[in-house]
Amino acid sequence: MQAAISVNAEGPEGLRFAEVASPHFGPDEIRVKVKATALNRADLLQTMGLYPAPAGVPSDIPGLEYAGEVIAVGSRVQRWKAGDRVMGLVGGGAWAEELVTHEREAIAVPAELSFADAAAIPEAFTTAFDALVLQGGMTLHSEVLIHAVASGVGSAALQLCHLFGARAIGTGRNEKKLARAAELGLTRSIVVKDGVFSARVKQFTEGRGCDLALDLVGGDWFAETIDAMAIKGTVMLVGLVAGASAEVPLRSVLAKRLRLLGTTLRARSLEEKITVARLFEQRVVPSFVSGQLEPVVDAVLPMAELEPALQRLAGNDTFGKLVLTW
Repeated sequence: MQAAISVNAEGPEGLRFAEVASPHFGPDEIRVKVKATALNRADLLQTMGLYPAPAGVPSDIPGLEYAGEVIAVGSRVQRWKAGDRVMGLVGGGAWAEELVTHEREAIAVPAELSFADAAAIPEAFTTAFDALVLQGGMTLHSEVLIHAVASGVGSAALQLCHLFGARAIGTGRNEKKLARAAELGLTRSIVVKDGVFSARVKQFTEGRGCDLALDLVGGDWFAETIDAMAIKGTVMLVGLVAGASAEVPLRSVLAKRLRLLGTTLRARSLEEKITVARLFEQRVVPSFVSGQLEPVVDAVLPMAELEPALQRLAGNDTFGKLVLTW
């Protein structure tokens, strides 16, 4: 099979396509013919040697999400058969024509979705669902602050807020991207300059602040995020686009009785990942069929254009996901 290989941590320029052996699968696993994958910032970091793959997955083949067709199943597999359409998250290896995953981590692709659309769903929507609902406790009428709302995870979070009856406030640095987010229903947005936004959040919430924050930025924005929170609010730290260090106003954390939670899906145990996948399939996937949710796709490109697509991702020149097809 063909795969995109990351060489010597040289970034997108160090990628090459090569013929490699098809992956072996165990009794509880399925082998999937990958039809499409989507790019993530973590993939970009991995090509630069800054986000190594966890144990047990290909270290030189990046790729965290896929959509494709089951082509073989292990002896104990019960959920799937050859020909079934599946999507999901993997620790790596999705930039290949085939991959192997545990049968219970795979998620059924509804007949209404193309493989390209399905490939844009797993990382963004699962991350947002897990952070906001399963960990953050988002409920009806929650006030939710979403940083980088025009990103893949941010735009998914915005749609999930609408689905679960929460009220979203989105931030970003690019006015054009925030205008695109308005097309997805964002009615309260803040163009952030110099990392200042908490006063506007308080205006939007009549001085109360937000119950929940999805922080994809970190860095210098973190203190402002704390200031923007309501009493007993929860900050879910998911990304570090603005940097991995921050000054934390601890008095505010104490006074507001805040919860500060860091989260990542990639490093979790198999059983934890399976739990999230099953809940996502039950509670979220049906809304793609009904039209309440939609994958946000910036462009669909052939896999041969992987390097320029990564360069475009690095330049923050996207709204939604870049999808690549074999």
